[in-house]
Amino acid sequence: MRARTEPTGGERDSADLARFGYRQELKRSLGTFSSFAVAFSYISPSTGIFTLFALGLTTIGGVFIWSWPIVAAGQFIIAMNFAEVSSHYPIAGSVFQWTKYLASRRYAWFSGWIYLFAGILTVTAVVATLPLALIPALNGLGWHSLNLSLHTELVVALITLIAITVLNIYGVRLVALINNTGVLFEILGMFVFALILMAFHNHQGFHVVTNSAGLPVTGGTFMAAMFMSLFVIYGFDTASTLAEETRDPRRAAPKAVLYSIVGAFVIGGVFLVGTLMAIPNMHTAITNGWGPAQIIEANFPTAFATLYLLVVSAAIFVCCLSIMASTIRLCFSMARDNQLPFSGPMAKVAPKLHTPVWSAIAVAVVSAIPFIQFSGAGTIAIAATGMIYLSYFVGNIAILRARLRGWPKTPAPFRLGRWGIVVNVVGLIYGGAMLVNFAWPRAASNPTPNQTVVGTGKSAVQTLNFHIGFLNGIPILWTVFVFIALIGAIYYLAVGRTKEFPAVVTPEEDDAPLPV
Repeated sequence: MRARTEPTGGERDSADLARFGYRQELKRSLGTFSSFAVAFSYISPSTGIFTLFALGLTTIGGVFIWSWPIVAAGQFIIAMNFAEVSSHYPIAGSVFQWTKYLASRRYAWFSGWIYLFAGILTVTAVVATLPLALIPALNGLGWHSLNLSLHTELVVALITLIAITVLNIYGVRLVALINNTGVLFEILGMFVFALILMAFHNHQGFHVVTNSAGLPVTGGTFMAAMFMSLFVIYGFDTASTLAEETRDPRRAAPKAVLYSIVGAFVIGGVFLVGTLMAIPNMHTAITNGWGPAQIIEANFPTAFATLYLLVVSAAIFVCCLSIMASTIRLCFSMARDNQLPFSGPMAKVAPKLHTPVWSAIAVAVVSAIPFIQFSGAGTIAIAATGMIYLSYFVGNIAILRARLRGWPKTPAPFRLGRWGIVVNVVGLIYGGAMLVNFAWPRAASNPTPNQTVVGTGKSAVQTLNFHIGFLNGIPILWTVFVFIALIGAIYYLAVGRTKEFPAVVTPEEDDAPLPV
């Protein structure tokens, strides 16, 4: 008598995906740690801190660090909401897929469109951040012909964009291997280095966290200084975006989503405190707009500072990889549902590489467009972060509406139970407040193109020029919001709404799609 063969974990995961109407085309090779590593790499405390540390410091001095726990708590609440949804719908595409099951086709398309361009702008912002650490590191190695000019930053950013695109084309397994290694270096590097700063280079003392250096601390200035923390702590849903490449994603993805925020909060918080304490002269640092690179160079011999900047550069590069991987999966997910221009080629997965090659190329090409008028990483970060928070907000609205109509009726491995509505509402209040904060017109965090953007350390900065008179007098984020929404609306009304949309199905034992 032949013994019955039990399906393997991979076969079970593939069968689970098939019940949603999709074939297993991407390679399922990520474990729980790799899933966490990708999400943590997307958040990457070192990346965001290197990009906008100077913005917080020059706005309210060391007091800006108190925005860190506030943002981490708010994002953790949103992450709990997303963790439950990802446990129900382990499909590539994050917010787009969730709203497809919990709202309407039109709503899902709009949320996916906003999130896709938020991801693309984040790719651009982070590849533009790498030069801020890498160029000083190369200077320390003797490459003195390089300086932090916009031209040099642009060249390094474009080379980085090409490199991460090629690596992503060659598969998530390679990306995961690089990510896992990079995350360990980032965690150990940032944490250990922060302790060294506290122990041997403590110029300010712990009271630096209450030292505004004479700058006025008001509700308005604190909200502006909060922008650094807001730029760092997002992208945790990457673990669920890569669900089709994760083993046992209904359990692994929610854990990775939550653990990535906890890890980023602890590691980033310790690094911020250590860096602030190591500022030799607060007045000099604020006057010159110092970032972490300048603080490191002021405290250590060239060799040690160079070594650490190389570690940070590696962490930022890994962050670039993760953001690109997440955005490619969203693009692929929407194209697979026939929701984007040129969906046919972008939905195809290369049979040997198991990656959506044309989605990768499309994301890379569109990510390069902002470099046509490059004015520094800080400017791009404004648009990227505001768009991300908008997509999270519209996603949370759809989830709350579904909860009020009885979702979820069936349990998932991760569930909030009766606390679901409370968590959802608090997340929306926080997200709405942060959207107002982003959109508020101010030079520090939402300037007009003819205002200088603060926050990139000693990097050269030039004002943006849209080459359309009246647009140069409108805050950048407003223009980006309207432009992306307008292009999306034109495409959807002209073409998108007539495209065939695949049937929305779920496993029999799970919640059926809610009626529109």
